[in-house]
Amino acid sequence: MTILTKLMSGAALALILALPTTAQESQPEEAPAADTTMDGAATEAADTEEEEEEEESAGEGVYDATGQFDYGFAGVLARENRTDLAPLTLASGQPVAGGEYTIKSGGYYRIEITADGSQELALSGGDFFRAIWINEIVVEDIEVRPMGVHSIEFDSAGTAVFSFIAILPGRYTLSVPGSSGDTLQAVFNIQ
Repeated sequence: MTILTKLMSGAALALILALPTTAQESQPEEAPAADTTMDGAATEAADTEEEEEEEESAGEGVYDATGQFDYGFAGVLARENRTDLAPLTLASGQPVAGGEYTIKSGGYYRIEITADGSQELALSGGDFFRAIWINEIVVEDIEVRPMGVHSIEFDSAGTAVFSFIAILPGRYTLSVPGSSGDTLQAVFNIQ
C-alpha cells in the first residue's frame, strides 16, 4: 500500500466516523405542531396555569408523600400500632407455642419469650429473623437494637421481649436447635 492510499483510507474512515456526530448536532428544529383542539386564547390560559403550578411547587421545596398509611407523628412504631402476640415458652418437655402465628407484612408486633430455667434452651431461626426487621430486644430492662439475629439462647430462667416489623411474606419457624418435634417450634405465617 502506498502512502497516498493509506492517507485516503484514513481520511475516509475519519469522515465516516464524524458523520453521525455532525448529523446529530445539525438537526433542524422542528416546527411546533398546530393545536387543533384549543384556540389561541385557551392555549395561553392553559400554559399560564401550568407555569403558576410549577412556580408554586418549586417554591415550597417540600414533597408530600401522603398515602394510604397515616400512622401519626410517631410513625409505624407508635405504641398504638403495635400488636402483642401470645408469648413463647422455653421449658423442658413443654411446647414452645400454643399454635401458629398469622401476621401481616408491614405490621408492628411484640412477642415475649420466657424460659423457666429447667434446661439451657435456645430458639433458632435465621430465615425468620431475615424476614423481619427487629426494632429492639429487651432483656432485664436492657434494650438491644441489633442489626441481625440468628438465635436467642437462655442459660437460666428469664424473659426476653422483642418487637419487630414483619417484612417478607412466607412461612417461617423458630425452633429449638437439634429438636425434631413440631411442639418444639413456633411457626410464623407472614401474609
